[in-house]
Amino acid sequence: MLANAELAQDYLILNQQYRQLVSSLLDAVAMPGIPVEVDPTETGNFRGFDGGQFYVVQRGAISARYQGKTVYTLEVGDILLPDIAGAAEQDIAVSYGSDVGASLHGFPALEFMHRVFTEPTAIKLWTRLLVTYAGIMLRITAANTHDDTTATPGFEVYEPGEIIIHQGERADYVFNMSAGVAEVLVDEVTVGRIGEGEIFGAMAALTHADRSATVRAKVRCSVVKVPKEQFTELIKSNPATIHSLLVDMANSIVNLNEQLVGLRGSQGVH
Repeated sequence: MLANAELAQDYLILNQQYRQLVSSLLDAVAMPGIPVEVDPTETGNFRGFDGGQFYVVQRGAISARYQGKTVYTLEVGDILLPDIAGAAEQDIAVSYGSDVGASLHGFPALEFMHRVFTEPTAIKLWTRLLVTYAGIMLRITAANTHDDTTATPGFEVYEPGEIIIHQGERADYVFNMSAGVAEVLVDEVTVGRIGEGEIFGAMAALTHADRSATVRAKVRCSVVKVPKEQFTELIKSNPATIHSLLVDMANSIVNLNEQLVGLRGSQGVH
């Protein structure tokens, strides 16, 4: 995905991870795409555009335009998720066209999502894709924001030993571990770990509580940060996110139980 603005290296890393997630999701869903040829499109949506389908770019490029301005361009391997506003209100809708033409694969959205919801691996990939997409959009927004406006970070890299979450601090973000491994500590005692693809920090953010644990990077970690308000909207519009959260919470409980059993065992040895 190319943004119509100059962006930092972290955006390029996030964009690469997003494209990998799209590829993995398509493999997990295993749904054949419907070939769609797109002619050069100067205004409006390309001919044959269907708001009830997802599209993946196979050749060429697709531009996302808002109020006559190209905001970003989808390249080979990128997925086109239609604008939620649809095409009924032209003044507020995002349109999709191409300056040079493109080849796409179309996927009926309802059937695609049915397959996602029936495959646990696909649910997790879909959730990660949405969270990563939110991080990308935050970077694009920040790049187009005036210098005197405070922008919300969407992506950060933490070196080994750096703190991602501090116990007792206010919960303003929900996090997704794009790459790396972190340890979870309560009162400086290790009680669990967080691996690649896991969503963490959600419970405190959703319940408006302070952080109950510290999260510290064990290796170099790439982390997507989503403001809690935006994450709440994500859950409302994508119930699969709840399933992914429950899976990650269950894994955390298992890790905590293992730590407690190990701690009791060590205390019993004299």
